[in-house]
Order: sequence, then C-alpha cells, then structure tokens
Amino acid sequence: MAASLAFFWRLGLTQPEISKGLESHSEMRCCPSQTTSLGESGDKLKPTPMKTMCVLVLVIFIMAACSNSDSSDLGSAQSNERVAFTKKVDVFGVPIYATNTTGDHKLLHAAGVLAQYIDNNEDGKPDNPLIMAALLEGEGAITMTGTQGEMRGAPRGSRPRGQGLYGDETHPDAKEEGVFDGALEEILHMVSDVGWGGAYPEVFGRVPGTEIANAMDLARGGQFQEIPDEYPSGAWYSYDDETCDYDCMASEYIYWAFTSFLGAQDIPGRFEQVGREWKLTTRALLQEQDLAVYAILSNPEYKFPSIAPDGKYTGMTLTIEPYEHR
Repeated sequence: MAASLAFFWRLGLTQPEISKGLESHSEMRCCPSQTTSLGESGDKLKPTPMKTMCVLVLVIFIMAACSNSDSSDLGSAQSNERVAFTKKVDVFGVPIYATNTTGDHKLLHAAGVLAQYIDNNEDGKPDNPLIMAALLEGEGAITMTGTQGEMRGAPRGSRPRGQGLYGDETHPDAKEEGVFDGALEEILHMVSDVGWGGAYPEVFGRVPGTEIANAMDLARGGQFQEIPDEYPSGAWYSYDDETCDYDCMASEYIYWAFTSFLGAQDIPGRFEQVGREWKLTTRALLQEQDLAVYAILSNPEYKFPSIAPDGKYTGMTLTIEPYEHR
C-alpha cells in the first residue's frame, strides 16, 4: 500500500485527493465513461476533477493487477510442482519407473500386468527363460507419468529410458468399468519388442521378411513401407498414423493380434471404437480370418500367456521402492 501511495504522490496528487478517489471508487457503478452524476434534486453535479479521475483509473488498474497477480501466483504454485521420477517396482529384474504424480495403485497394477506377461501361470518363475533373458539383455523398462503431457514435458535426459505409460490410461478396474486398460498395450509393446523380438528375431523381428511381418503384410493387403493413401478393401489391419514406420506398424500389429488372441479386446462397443484400424477384436475372428498370426501366437514353443493380465499377480510380492534419476 505504501508503494502505491508513493506512486500517486509522484503524480502530484495529495493525500486528500487520493482518499477522495478511493471513496469515489467504492461508489462506482458499471459506467466508466460517465464523468458526471446527479444530486439528490436531480441536478447535474460538477464534473469530477481530473486528478480524482486519474486516481480512480489507477486504483481500478492496480486492484485488477493485484487480483490477477494473486491468481497467477496461486496457479503458478499449483502448476509448478516439480514432476520427477521418484519410485519404481522391480519385476524379475525389469524396472517400472514412476513419477510422484503417478498413483501407487496404478504403479502396482502396471507391475502386476508386466509380471503376468512374464509369468502367466503365476508360479513365481518366468514362463520362457529365453524371453526373460532377452528382456534383461535389452534393458527393457517401463516409464510411467501421470499424463501424456508430463511425459512430453520431460526431456529424455531427465528421465529413465523405457516404454512410456500414462497413469490416465491405466485402468486397474477396467473389466468392471467396461473399458480397455492401456497398460495391456504399452507393457506388451515393451515385452514383445525387446523380449520376443530379442529371443526370436526371425519370427518377431519387426522388419520385412520375418514371420510376424509376413503375417502383417497379409493383414494389410500388401507390404507397405509407408502408410498407403488407401488400404485394400479386404484388409483387416489398417493402421493410419503417418508418423509410424514399418517397425512401428509391426509392433502395433503384434499388440492388436495378441490382445485379441487373449480376449482382451472382446469388450462391448470395442469394435465401434477401433474397427477402422483393427477388425478382428475377438479370438474367434482372429482364428477364422488371420490364420498366419494365429498359428504363430498359439505355438507352444514360445510359452506365451494364455490369460489376459488383470494386474492381480500372486506369484510374488511386488514392492514400491524409492528411486532418484541420475
């Protein structure tokens, strides 16, 4: 307040004039251009002195600025809470890192999903030692943030490496809610890219000529290194993200095929949500139409999961540990 008064004094305004301006301000109505008022008799009073009007304008300006400043400071304090990777869960040596904005229940759910992809019979041991070894050798990892915006706002050097997963797409109660759990997709991408591809590159390598790539080319109606302007009418896999290269398209194909194989896409209304990209949303449709990929996924040699993960893993206790990124 003292600083404000000093500002007025520098304009040549006296204390009485300032006080008068403040009193006038308290009686103002929504007519800022009106410089005259009516007396009790209805006669016009003399125009407000120019200095007083200056005070009124300045008071209004300063009050608005202070109000905005207070609001900005409050919003800034709320939005500037530092997002940092502060915790992790170790799953058979594969870490899931998470930020302080990621709920513990979602982190533990993601850990349970990863554990079930590795140990689907939940006996406390990896179902396929070759895939487990590939995950460790390839340094597979998951990084969780509360939202996609937080992940984009974190420079790569300031966060651990790993497949991204967002808290707002992770649904521990997906079945009860009738929604798809995004953790099934993102964690499978890491497991299949690093684990399956590392252990069986001739089958799951995401380059033209591998078994999974050949199956994808059949599903898309041709081998396309880039997204075509239009897919053939008989295609049942028609991914259309222009930023996705052949490697990426193969990874997405594995996700769609395997989650359908497990029955995870068999949700009411799911076809209406994803049918433009993927049409075989049930195991029966996959078995009937995509014979090539069904033969691959059902091959007992790979010891793939037979039950879709729900995050409720019982093979061992999964524990959250403190973590600091260096």
